[in-house]
Amino acid sequence: MAFVQTLLLGVLVAGVYALMASGLTLIFGVMNIVNVAHGAMLVVSAFVTWALWRATGLDPLLLALATTPLMFGFGWLVHRLLIRRLGGDPATMAVLLTFALAVAVEGLLGLVWSGDYRAVTPSYVARSVRLGPFFLPEAQLYAGLLAVAVLLALHLVLARTRVGWAIRTATENPQLAALVGVDPERVRALAFAIGAATAGAGGSMLSVLYPFSPASHYLWISRLLGIVVLGGMGSLPGAALGALVLGVAETLTSTYVSVKWATGVFYLVIFVVLLLRPQGLLGLRLRQDVPQ
Repeated sequence: MAFVQTLLLGVLVAGVYALMASGLTLIFGVMNIVNVAHGAMLVVSAFVTWALWRATGLDPLLLALATTPLMFGFGWLVHRLLIRRLGGDPATMAVLLTFALAVAVEGLLGLVWSGDYRAVTPSYVARSVRLGPFFLPEAQLYAGLLAVAVLLALHLVLARTRVGWAIRTATENPQLAALVGVDPERVRALAFAIGAATAGAGGSMLSVLYPFSPASHYLWISRLLGIVVLGGMGSLPGAALGALVLGVAETLTSTYVSVKWATGVFYLVIFVVLLLRPQGLLGLRLRQDVPQ
């Protein structure tokens, strides 16, 4: 019974992880760059959620309705002012540029809110919901359900709208996209902004579930990169599967081994997967002798 309870908690955590990682893998799939500042965007959203919650008393998870469009706009500006100006090797330069952006964001957050840890503690943070023989913490339950709802909305946007069609076409066949009139620069900007928007929603959930500080973006980008690498770079279903595997593994490790080893399980799983399947669980192995 305790084992099933632990699995349920792991699944709830995995839903939030999947949402956080979805934007990172979407940006890679469309633009072939790794946004190292994605963790910093999560932390920015967490701090904004904390500040709005303190000022208004509104539910922090509902504040995702504010942080999501806010981070969409932030992502659009970052792409317009920085990313699109990359020259030479954009993949390599993007890593350096977004890392510099993450460090700058960390410094700015430290100036505004200091380097102390913060946490958002709504009234339900210490309560649990009973489902038969199981008890689920309300904060994890609400955050997990909200994360799944946002992921479903993202799936509908990508699968059922013209914007999603343009993003899918530009990802799968850039030459065809250009032939049918899709503006690749606009698609890349939209993909980057949507990726940042998922960080906005994820950051609001993060603020309720975990303590955070300006420097905690290093922890989150390492976790999210682990999820994306495990699932397969550029694969949204892969990110969901990677989040499920690592979320459950982390929860089981915390319960049956030690909390100290919970973070380490990410790196152990990544190491094993890269040895056995370098392209990730749902990633595609690319031929090196054919131009991409």
